[in-house]
Amino acid sequence: MQKLKDANLYRSELIPVSGKLVERYNKCLKTLGFTQTKLKSFYIDGVGWSPEVAEEKKDMQYLNHGDANPHGIIISPLQKGKPVYLPFHSFDREMMQHVFRTHGQKINDITRDSAICIDFDQDIDVFYEPLDILKYDDVSITFRLIDNLEDIQKKQLKLIDKFKTGNNFIDESIHQELLESANTCGDLRDRDLSLHPLHFTTGSFFSRAFDGVYVLRDFIKPIVVFESKDVYKEAIKDTIHDVLLYHISQPELVDKLKDHIIIECNLESIVRTPNYDRIKKFELNQFLKKTQHPVKDILNDKVLFKSYLNKINIKERKQVMGVELYLEKLERSNAHKVEDMVEQSLYFALHQPHSSLSAEHRDLIHKLLINIAPKDVLFLYWYDKEQFYNSYDTWDDSFRDWVIERISNNI
Repeated sequence: MQKLKDANLYRSELIPVSGKLVERYNKCLKTLGFTQTKLKSFYIDGVGWSPEVAEEKKDMQYLNHGDANPHGIIISPLQKGKPVYLPFHSFDREMMQHVFRTHGQKINDITRDSAICIDFDQDIDVFYEPLDILKYDDVSITFRLIDNLEDIQKKQLKLIDKFKTGNNFIDESIHQELLESANTCGDLRDRDLSLHPLHFTTGSFFSRAFDGVYVLRDFIKPIVVFESKDVYKEAIKDTIHDVLLYHISQPELVDKLKDHIIIECNLESIVRTPNYDRIKKFELNQFLKKTQHPVKDILNDKVLFKSYLNKINIKERKQVMGVELYLEKLERSNAHKVEDMVEQSLYFALHQPHSSLSAEHRDLIHKLLINIAPKDVLFLYWYDKEQFYNSYDTWDDSFRDWVIERISNNI
């Protein structure tokens, strides 16, 4: 991962946590019912998730009480606008933006000497069946401060009222109580520590619950797509919900998404895009063995590309160039079918979110498409960083250089 780190492509926007902030972070973990970390320093993202703490706990979702109860931690105003590197839901970053838009000023004040625990509550204690995911509707975002600071503030204000009553201003015991409270928690009289609950309405989304599930319910008919075959097999037993169910590997899914005007594919148009160029070169790389030149040079140099294209067998060559061969033949005759000439996963990888979709929906459908056919390295990095990092570990070192160049230059 060092090359990615050097290129600022590996969790480059994490916030360092050390010293007093570690103590506050641990208090949040304890308040939320989790075990504390023994680390003296680590990094966190926009929702308070830390890769180092996750590694220590051997639990990537250590801020969750099961799939239905995710949480967050705010210990610094610097978390505003930061990425959520391992979102449990596709809308997690939007929820955090909503939190900072609404309570940003109060968060700045509170995190001077305290920290905030967040509950993302959708009124579901636990999931029992896969289609329980359809219960997601309104998420209630509630907040708790460590050390019960709001209660201490109330007690301090009552103590001040008591001090002002009658001749209590000469009572030394009250003086002492006020001093102890102020020395321990500071002067809380004029601080606004009240963070009222927020609501976030979900539409279509992705969730890591049930090993990964897409809920598409803003279209002609609700569609639920599962990444796990076992979960999918369990879900199709349901006879109550009127939804379309698919496993992500089913070819019929792509046809249904096209029928519902969710995705589209215009090969004549896309063949001229950088998107197609990346996918074609990704395809060639799969067939390169013991090359005499660095893979990066082969993919970047037209002469070397053609040279190595001619070195692979005819079946592999047709797979790499299938789209262009199909379009050539289509100019002469309409008798040719795309499925006969273009390898299925390559064809699926060339689909795009329908042009009529909103930006929010386009991002979600991009993520779904890259999970169906992960062949565009730039889109894989943009829309599913976890899968990108896992794939990156398996790639040739020179191919990694080419990938980093694509991402860094957005080409």
